[in-house]
Amino acid sequence: MLPGTENCRQRQRVVPGMRAILDAHVAEPGLAVVEIAAADDATAFAIQDLLTERCAAAPADRTTRDPGEPGVRLRFFVDLRDCPDA
Repeated sequence: MLPGTENCRQRQRVVPGMRAILDAHVAEPGLAVVEIAAADDATAFAIQDLLTERCAAAPADRTTRDPGEPGVRLRFFVDLRDCPDA
């Protein structure tokens, strides 16, 4: 369980199946981890493409599926400091 400041509702898990976000992923203002939940791979990659066209990013090359859960997840990293409108 996360400390109360990080998990204000005292849930056992914040999001099932989500991997830990390392300090390096968000070490400075402007760095972000983006996780997309979508109905299918095409939708998830289309959203990723929209974001990576505007900002520096480390795009993902595959989605993940949680057994017994609908849809897919896609996680990638974005550097908003390189976005023209950020």
